[in-house]
Amino acid sequence: MRVALVNLYRALAERQMLIGSSGNVSARDGVGMLISPTGCEADSLTADDFVKMSLDGSYDGARAPSSEWELHSAIYRAAPNAQVIVHTHSDHATALSCLNRPLPAFHYNVAEFGGEDVRCAGYATFGTPELARLAADAIAGRSACLLANHGMIVHAANNDAALASAIRLEALCRQYLLACSAGQPRMLSREEMNAALARYATYGKKQEII
Repeated sequence: MRVALVNLYRALAERQMLIGSSGNVSARDGVGMLISPTGCEADSLTADDFVKMSLDGSYDGARAPSSEWELHSAIYRAAPNAQVIVHTHSDHATALSCLNRPLPAFHYNVAEFGGEDVRCAGYATFGTPELARLAADAIAGRSACLLANHGMIVHAANNDAALASAIRLEALCRQYLLACSAGQPRMLSREEMNAALARYATYGKKQEII
């Protein structure tokens, strides 16, 4: 699990989703989690650097956990299906978050994250319980949210899915901002988004032939 998390962190950095020591990743580990340490960078991060900790904040080892550990903990508590979490300050998701706006239903792929939009959590100082609470509320029933004036956070069932989800959210934020720069994007109706959500409920799953 530690090696897989190093690979996830480096894959995000290679795609310029992580700059310097900004952003963090974690995986559920029994009743706790493994999380990247504070101040880490992709080039020097090792498997042993990941911090094993409980969701209440206690941990062992020489490295301190990411300052955003409460953000991860709150989502693991609120979303039992969350197994891996990625938090980044990727350019376009962060730009949209600085407008304090959700990612709306401008494209049916928004439905991939579980709703008709990707909500934007209100602003709170990084690394605080208040930010963790706001993020858990914004991501409820979804697999992603934006964090106002901060970035994005996604959760998924495994490392590959979490990486893909973060990349797709960044791409959608870029496409939305590009569309806005050219005019007013047409928003899909609730009926159109409900149809997309219904398709995503079975998309990629093997269908039984009767």
